[in-house]
Amino acid sequence: MNKTTNILSRTATILFIVLSVVACKSKKIITNNTPAGKKLNTRTLVKNHYANALDFRTIRGRMKIDYTDGNDSQGYTVSFRMEKDKAIWISATLGIVKAYITPNRVSFYNRIQNEYFDGDFSYLSNLLGTELNFEKVQNVLLGQALFDLRKEKYITQEFNGQYQLAPKKTNDLFMTLLQIEPHNYKVAGMQLKQPQKERVLDIQYKNYQEVDKKLIPNIIDIYVKDKSKENNIALTFKNIELNKNFKFPYKIPNGFKEIVLE
Repeated sequence: MNKTTNILSRTATILFIVLSVVACKSKKIITNNTPAGKKLNTRTLVKNHYANALDFRTIRGRMKIDYTDGNDSQGYTVSFRMEKDKAIWISATLGIVKAYITPNRVSFYNRIQNEYFDGDFSYLSNLLGTELNFEKVQNVLLGQALFDLRKEKYITQEFNGQYQLAPKKTNDLFMTLLQIEPHNYKVAGMQLKQPQKERVLDIQYKNYQEVDKKLIPNIIDIYVKDKSKENNIALTFKNIELNKNFKFPYKIPNGFKEIVLE
């Protein structure tokens, strides 16, 4: 796999989504730098976060991917589509690289090298340093908490104008931190650390866009670090449409060579 298609395939397989239609004139950018203003208990905060979760059937649009690993920097714009809880699909220009994710499958191929990958979520989990599944990938792209906040007890405090949640029960092997935006209760940022493995996953939502009265991430910065490497991925979503009917054309071409990713 050459350098360009390798980078695009790796980043393509990490990402996807957002929503809603309307021309650029109707889009509002919502920043995350306003003060919380009022105190909320953790139960109310968690309730509001899930009450404000995006309600949609399908999403499609364009996604700009800016990738750097400390040595190389690349930028691409791809088409993406999503059906809630069922499928995430992206395609580079002319379908040179395509990726397709379902609850049971992570797959992509590139036509330049005639190669494909077809497997489960173990590759993405290793790449990001935390166990992933379809729901978690979907949550990241929608501005929802990576983990179910209703299954654990958290301590809430105000920090830099945001609500910050940390688990009451400490875990030396796996540390999590979540920031919630005070006015829309969407995620402003989340960090996952595995100190013994020197792994860090940091996801920051730079702002949200309001489209057709729906809040959608506009720019997401993803930082992944472990002992041997660092990856920075910036996702910018544009030209979003919500609840349209469309298909997910994906078929690995005959004769392509299967690759193993570690």
